[in-house]
Amino acid sequence: MKYLKFLLAVILFFRLPLTASSQQNTFKNIDTLIPTTTIPLKLVAIKGGTFFMGNPSSTAENEKPGATVEISPFWMSAFEITHDQFSIFFKDEKFTQGSKVDAVTRPTAQYIDLSWNMGKEGGFPVNSMSQDAALMFCRWLYDKTGVFYRIPTEAEWEYACKAGTKTAYFFGTDPKQLPQYAWFADNSAEKYQKVGQKKPNPWGLYDMLGNVAEWTLDQYDEKYFQTISTGLKDPVIPPKTRYPRSVRGGSYLDGADDLHVTTRKHSESTWNKRDPQLPKSRWWLTDAAFVGFRIVRPLKQPTKEEAENFYKLYLGK
Repeated sequence: MKYLKFLLAVILFFRLPLTASSQQNTFKNIDTLIPTTTIPLKLVAIKGGTFFMGNPSSTAENEKPGATVEISPFWMSAFEITHDQFSIFFKDEKFTQGSKVDAVTRPTAQYIDLSWNMGKEGGFPVNSMSQDAALMFCRWLYDKTGVFYRIPTEAEWEYACKAGTKTAYFFGTDPKQLPQYAWFADNSAEKYQKVGQKKPNPWGLYDMLGNVAEWTLDQYDEKYFQTISTGLKDPVIPPKTRYPRSVRGGSYLDGADDLHVTTRKHSESTWNKRDPQLPKSRWWLTDAAFVGFRIVRPLKQPTKEEAENFYKLYLGK
């Protein structure tokens, strides 16, 4: 009888909704697989909190003054998305290629090999894709798993990159240490490299600086740090036009000063100037071999309607 009562108590416990405390205990790193494959996808748990966005010591006009903002918890991929991961989506014949009417469509074939012989299989970051292609990969993952993914906002990206630090780099202020953490102009031989070969930041995220620059959700605003205000929660600038959109982190072509945790750059139409197609590709950027992405998974998942509206907003521009 005592055993039955104990068993009933256990069953009732697991039927109860998770409390805030139990949710916190289950918010841990996730090791999962790309659907239908044995290719890993490692997600790092980023606890929510507040931080100063921007650089309080900067003299650059477009970096002043910055603001303290609040970020909700999310998971972020530990590594930049690789060719190995992206190619599963690219080759998934269950979805049409380049469709303008399907909710999920896969990229059209590249006009030329946009890896430029820098590397594909074996852990190299996928590159030269538009923000649309990065987001459609997320949309594909959502369709396959029922779990909502997207690329990070600028605020989420900077919060994760800083990892609780307040210096120019997440490891301090000495650029001589940068080769331990990043592939950049001084050590890359003008090529992106396999992900995860350098030291991670304090929260376990690799290649946040250098290697390939990373797409964020935001429309680019040159005076972003002046626009945001203290007290905002999860700030983001929704899309208005195709260009410019914000990218973060710098790349294998950039110098040390372009890899500061607050450095911001933006997309340009010239990133696709050699594309011979008319209209130019929605998916690929012939002149942006230095751009890639990583993904996030919010702890608070949107409803199905909210998720669909999100993808429509960002993939409809």
